[in-house]
Amino acid sequence: MNVFRVLIYCMFIINLLSCATVENYRWIIEKQDFIYSDDNKPTPECHASTIEFANNRIWAAWFGGMHERHPNVGIWISHNQNGIWSQPVEIANGYITESEIYPLWNPVLWNYNDKKFFLFYKMGPSPSTWWGMYLVSSDGGTTWSDPVRIPDPFVGPIKNKPILLKDGKLLSPSSSEHDVWRTHFELFDPETETWDHFSEPIMQGDYSSIQPTILEHKDGRMQALTRTKEGVMGETWSSDNGLSWTKIEAGTLPNNNSGFDGVTLTDGNFILVYNPTGKSEEHWGGARYPLVVSTSNDGKEWEKIVTLEQGPGEFSYPAVIQSPDGKIHITYTHNRHKVAYVVLKKEKV
Repeated sequence: MNVFRVLIYCMFIINLLSCATVENYRWIIEKQDFIYSDDNKPTPECHASTIEFANNRIWAAWFGGMHERHPNVGIWISHNQNGIWSQPVEIANGYITESEIYPLWNPVLWNYNDKKFFLFYKMGPSPSTWWGMYLVSSDGGTTWSDPVRIPDPFVGPIKNKPILLKDGKLLSPSSSEHDVWRTHFELFDPETETWDHFSEPIMQGDYSSIQPTILEHKDGRMQALTRTKEGVMGETWSSDNGLSWTKIEAGTLPNNNSGFDGVTLTDGNFILVYNPTGKSEEHWGGARYPLVVSTSNDGKEWEKIVTLEQGPGEFSYPAVIQSPDGKIHITYTHNRHKVAYVVLKKEKV
């Protein structure tokens, strides 16, 4: 009996010591501002930003022009160095001839191991008729190639960033809107710049689904959350590196028929930035607020950690990454007039 008590006591002490060494953290806002001010606004409107880390800088791009769908809408880019954003410059436009000019849409920046820096985007009169395009930089964003058209039926990542697989292929979360909303996935070889797999559209079930964001689980599975028209985030899973996916089902979070983005952190947890409203909310429809950040360790149960915008207003289409120093970087549309930028850092509790 004494031996048993000694063992229990030792186990208690070991557990106490191990608990004492565990440090608790919380995410806090370190910085929140805009990429450009009202005084140097490059275009009347902007939307659909993307963010990436390359060449030891944070980069952001978005589409901007007179207004969405206007032929003068191009892709604009800026980089942040030493806490200062560069003056935005237009990096791509839809000019073909003087009589044939198309708006551009939904840029997605992606850095391939600091060897190639890709900018994917869409070109065309509308989301139901657009086609995929990309630029590539071999010097970390200093200079860019001529535009390359992505061969049909591929369109590239539709809003959110792709995932680099272990075999070196890039898995692009994509979708189409030409008849009904459908989610699908594509494979791209960044070395040869060739497209070699177009998945069948995921079984939609009861949900019209586009703009997936991919979360990578520790057990090797992938989970994609999707935008829907039905007031909830859609959810689909893959156990074979994105070659096949389960039927779209309702996820655990609401969705206001607007884009969102997530990222898998280096510790295996997930961050998601989204508007936490569904059809039952009074601001369902054109309004897109509030905008929040949540975290999860299983992709199912989410805990809100930061509110970025309370509203009313349009605070939408976020993009999110984790930089090498562990901080979280977020961009989003701020009332269609500016691109907001937020940095989250961990603070010890």
